[in-house]
Amino acid sequence: MSDYPGYPQNPPGPGYQGQPGGYQGQPGGYQGQPGYQGQPGDYQDQRGGYQGQPGYQGQPGYQGQPGYQGYQGQPGGYPGNPAAPYANWGQRAGGYLIDALPPAILAWIGISISTSVYIVFLLIGLVFTGYNRWYLGGTTGQSYGKRVLKLRLISEQTGQPIGPGMAFVRDICHILDSLACYIGWLFPLWDAKRQTFADKILNTIVIPSE
Repeated sequence: MSDYPGYPQNPPGPGYQGQPGGYQGQPGGYQGQPGYQGQPGDYQDQRGGYQGQPGYQGQPGYQGQPGYQGYQGQPGGYPGNPAAPYANWGQRAGGYLIDALPPAILAWIGISISTSVYIVFLLIGLVFTGYNRWYLGGTTGQSYGKRVLKLRLISEQTGQPIGPGMAFVRDICHILDSLACYIGWLFPLWDAKRQTFADKILNTIVIPSE
């Protein structure tokens, strides 16, 4: 007999059936609460992402910000400083003068002594230029002048130094910058990418290195 009036003793029955439905028992007995059916969009597995309530789909994947072709970093095409993506004209001119000063001093000293000394010093200056601007500038992106002013020469397409051979070709292309009243050397003053004619021909840019 049941201890409580109106509540019949539960004879043997199917027993606990689990969820859904809870404890079934006999007719008139305790029916239990409906089994937990789950919320719409519950966690399915990692492949589908957590759905949650209601149907949380997660946040869109990081697509990167637009940059120059090849490097998809900050706007302007190089990592670190989107506010000043390219070296300005003053920085570029200063770096070039630092590179050109030692050969010029050697040539001036040599010509003031004799023609033979001038030729020897001219060759020394050429070797210095080859090592500084073509080898260092091509392999690391930084000649001595660019290193002092914290600049770097890279390919606009790859974001990497252009190599000694292309660094040499770039200096040859600077001849075009000297034509028409040196307008190519002044072009970085108003150009959006601060490029000379030589830079545009070879798709190179000069950027701050820090």
